[in-house]
Amino acid sequence: MKKPVLLSGHPELLVSLLENEREIALVYDRSVSPFAERISGLAPRGSVKACMAVDAREEDKTLESAADICRRLLDEGVSREGLLIGIGGGVTTDLAGFAAAIYKRGIRFAAVPTTLLGQVDAAIGGKNGVNLDGYKNAIGTFCFPEFTLLCPEAREGLPERELRCGLAEMLKTFLIADAPAYHRAVQDGWDQSLVEKAAGIKASIVAEDPFDNGHRKVLNLGHSFGHAIEKCSGGNIPHGEAVSMGIIMAARLSEAAGVTALPLAKTLAADFSSAGLPTDCPFAPGELAPCMKADKKRSGDTLDFVLLEAPGKPVLLPLSIEKALELL
Repeated sequence: MKKPVLLSGHPELLVSLLENEREIALVYDRSVSPFAERISGLAPRGSVKACMAVDAREEDKTLESAADICRRLLDEGVSREGLLIGIGGGVTTDLAGFAAAIYKRGIRFAAVPTTLLGQVDAAIGGKNGVNLDGYKNAIGTFCFPEFTLLCPEAREGLPERELRCGLAEMLKTFLIADAPAYHRAVQDGWDQSLVEKAAGIKASIVAEDPFDNGHRKVLNLGHSFGHAIEKCSGGNIPHGEAVSMGIIMAARLSEAAGVTALPLAKTLAADFSSAGLPTDCPFAPGELAPCMKADKKRSGDTLDFVLLEAPGKPVLLPLSIEKALELL
């Protein structure tokens, strides 16, 4: 697979990419309507067949929401030659990508993420899904975007908490692939160059293993625990914060399983705390177990836990869920 196309800069970069498009549909987070209107205005006259606003909440990322998008595409006569552009955070691009994958057996998809989390992670890898009975992305597809635009302007006005959630995913990426960038982000703070670096790392890993059969699994650092934390919280702990806690749990497991001789959990917890990220899981291991057993990546009773020998050196270790939680 070719490396996903990443663009960095102003929305006007899209003019040349869209100039030959005749059927464009937009799915956008209602809260970024002015930005979506700007994107719509860059398309050729008459090419935008549908503009659909969605409420970007995890509880609304459902099969019915995806079906509503498909109904609108049908109503507007969008053909298999159409391009569906998702504009918003991870919920929106997930939902748009999923709808693109299933509408008429698949139309083309592009992403304009408007959150830091979306720009460094959610809108790049081609995994799209909807939730089922509270379980995150339990139903999903692969639909690789034609391009992903990393626009700094799109992040303007984001709440500090939302930026920190994106930072958690950025630090995760650097922990598995670029220790110097991790230390730079912790010590000096993040900037657009680090956004682009994190996005580029993920794009390279995805190109190497597009369907998540091998090395791509390292991108799940902190997620086996994190998704369970999200579920147990009833949605009150957002994804980035849950991943932050999950990474510290993975560091503790790395020590307990003998993968690392470093005081990894203490070091990473100090780093994450200094960045304003939570590090302590509020749930006991026994509370997390049922949610972890519903993990879509589980094989039998075993999960491939992503652990760390050191920053930049990930290790995949198959363990039963019971054993992993016992070691914690």
